[in-house]
Amino acid sequence: MNTPAHLLIGAAIMGKKNNPTLIWAALAGAFMPDVSLYLLAGGALYLFSIPPQVVFDELYFSTTWQTIFAVDNSFFVWGGALALALWWRKPWVIAFAGAGFIHLCLDFPLHHDDGRAHFWPLSHWIYESPLSYWDRGHGAHWIAPLEGALAAMAAVQIWLFRPGWKILSLVLLLLAAELSVTWVWVFVFGA
Repeated sequence: MNTPAHLLIGAAIMGKKNNPTLIWAALAGAFMPDVSLYLLAGGALYLFSIPPQVVFDELYFSTTWQTIFAVDNSFFVWGGALALALWWRKPWVIAFAGAGFIHLCLDFPLHHDDGRAHFWPLSHWIYESPLSYWDRGHGAHWIAPLEGALAAMAAVQIWLFRPGWKILSLVLLLLAAELSVTWVWVFVFGA
């Protein structure tokens, strides 16, 4: 699933009306499982000028990168964080950890050959889903519009929370980013 959709869905599920702190925490938590990808790929592409084909065909699948991805995409790490948050009864920590856990639950069934080791540290096994959020050969032609619709519904839910103009501005930017990807799948690639 695309990162903007993760942020919108996580904030819609974990946020609450008139509580911008929870929405910010959920946005941050939903982003965390993708942070390492942005840092590693961004650094490789823009700081070290490594060609995209090398970054996404070689480095992405390297043992080092996959180990890093395993840590921040582990059901055990995020499940443990959520359990601790629930035990502490800190609403913003629950929103943060809950949105991160939701991110993994949405990613797990939507990565065909680019998944993560979601059961680290107990296993380095990577589930190869028959579905993919980006690969047309594995359903992206119908998953992308569905993802866009879910992101739009999540944006409406966040708007109903009345979170203030800063969050609403970010929500509009995230929704525009998500729908632009959906538009590409539907109209350019003929979903």
